[in-house]
Amino acid sequence: MALDSKIPSGPMAMKWSNHKQDSKLINPKNKRKYTVLVVGSGLAGSSAAATLSELGYQVKCFCFQDSPRRAHSIAAQGGINAAKNYQNDGDSVHRLFYDTVKGGDFRAREANVHRLAEVSVNIIDQCVAQGVPFAREYGGGLANRSFGGAQVSRTFYARGQTGQQLLLGAYSALNKEINRGGVKMYPRTEMLDVVVVDGHAKGIITRNLVTGKIEAHAGDAVLLCTGGYGNVFYLSTNAMGCNVTATWRAHKKGAYFANPCYTQIHPTCIPVSGDYQSKLTLMSESLRNDGRVWVPKKASDVGKPPAQIPEEDRDYYLERKYPSFGNLAPRDISSRAAKEACDEGRGVGPGGRGVYLDFAESIQLFGQKTIAERYGNLFDMYERITGESAYKQPMRIYPAVHYTMGGLWVDYNLMSNLPGLHVLGEANFSDHGANRLGASALMQGLADGYFVIPTTIAPYLVTQKPASVTTDHPEFKKALEEATQRTRKFLDIKGKRSVDSFHRELGLLVWDKCGMARDKAGLEEALRKIPALREEFWSSVIVPGSGEACNPELEKAGRVADFMEFAELLCQDALHREESCGGHFRTEHQYPDGEARRDDDNFCYSAAWEYTGDLSKPNLNKEPLNFEEVHLTVRSYK
Repeated sequence: MALDSKIPSGPMAMKWSNHKQDSKLINPKNKRKYTVLVVGSGLAGSSAAATLSELGYQVKCFCFQDSPRRAHSIAAQGGINAAKNYQNDGDSVHRLFYDTVKGGDFRAREANVHRLAEVSVNIIDQCVAQGVPFAREYGGGLANRSFGGAQVSRTFYARGQTGQQLLLGAYSALNKEINRGGVKMYPRTEMLDVVVVDGHAKGIITRNLVTGKIEAHAGDAVLLCTGGYGNVFYLSTNAMGCNVTATWRAHKKGAYFANPCYTQIHPTCIPVSGDYQSKLTLMSESLRNDGRVWVPKKASDVGKPPAQIPEEDRDYYLERKYPSFGNLAPRDISSRAAKEACDEGRGVGPGGRGVYLDFAESIQLFGQKTIAERYGNLFDMYERITGESAYKQPMRIYPAVHYTMGGLWVDYNLMSNLPGLHVLGEANFSDHGANRLGASALMQGLADGYFVIPTTIAPYLVTQKPASVTTDHPEFKKALEEATQRTRKFLDIKGKRSVDSFHRELGLLVWDKCGMARDKAGLEEALRKIPALREEFWSSVIVPGSGEACNPELEKAGRVADFMEFAELLCQDALHREESCGGHFRTEHQYPDGEARRDDDNFCYSAAWEYTGDLSKPNLNKEPLNFEEVHLTVRSYK
């Protein structure tokens, strides 16, 4: 199938303005006739549901948490980017656009990235109006700090709680619309499938996680705002409930899954502490503004307390290797540099899987009070987890799975190749290429929900007769029965292995063979082992309890079953992409100095995979990437 990205014509800086001007509109009275189903209530979902309701659409919003306030967006700590140039340090919409394209290693769609940079300036005003307590300078203006991959200060922040505060702002807007009656909220409700009628997404199948009831919901369009798939690795910085089910179910109904191998490893995570750890804890990238990353120069010093290692025996490797960006080098580069130092035997802490993030110099320069004002809650969290005070000794950090740049393929309107199915935020593939710059996830989620989808959903809805499909349609009955049978299948296996044991084994396999570094032999090994593990799962897993009540093991079983299938596509995508770019590092494709080596002649495209019914033989569709404004160059931060 030919992929039509629907990129508007005209100069890059005018595409979004022209598109808004040319888009068809729906008058306020007619908007009330349309029902939009929003799956997910994080920043993208809450902002989309609230804004569409304010415009007059009838909205149903679904989340598996007990409240939208508990969406994983709350965990994004460091900040949100915007090209306001409050610091007068040379920032602009074009510079944010350029940094994002370069940061993604030239594997993102230019038009989407430019729109994101344009919209960023409006997001801050929207959030301030909602009462988000951004940090301020002494004179009252909004403060900014730096993040990786940029040489300007464009990151707005609310101490170390930015995601939480932004989510509260979106939640307040959502609550207003719930109270008004424009949004009907369905908490503790998980999407099990998408319902497709005559080639269009017209509804979803859900399970009430309290009562176990499986239900159908019809609508005129479906918005998936369900986050990323990082938990395929089992250990990640994601909340334990984060999963791939919504997007994977949509994929199996016809939506293309694009670039799944683009997974981001965050360099600033608290190291793994034991074999039975269930998740990892992120230390915000904002800490690298004031913390210096180092390891001992000599392997013989790794067992010494850091205070006993003199300055001349410390290797500040990011400052040494990337002097232009130093400790704020992008995440993919910083993560690989940490792994390289540890692989050389210079890692610190248990197992040698850690590097130091040292605040001694900043505390001496600015005082402990100032550092506490900037990062106090992060330092408190670190001490509660490790029992160590980062004011007195360096933090120990190590890279971990964090964000996923791949997702369902969408066009410029955020609609997948499956008509009616729109995908927002981390669930889509569109804005970050092969590596996301820090503080851009919150920016994309709010941009998609507040400013993009309210414009781009109308051109689709005007082609549809409102409420033309109801849950009485045979496709809904068929989907209900399939979801019910799948639930029964989990309960009927009655094996001896827990869901978590399978998830842990799968995650370790994918991390080892398709983690920070990948190679052909390892990926081929994973592709042999994943189907065998999946077969064992379906014959040996045990799911106690029933489907007629709250059953967390049943919830997990469904999610892990989808991870078992998705992991194969992840490794297939990584195997087919014979290049290194961003978070996808194939060891066979690197420069002599160890930097990633792209192959623009053969792989300058987005890989959009089509489900064929055979998990081992997906069909590859390619969207060529054309660069009009930012010319392809070797990515360098030196």
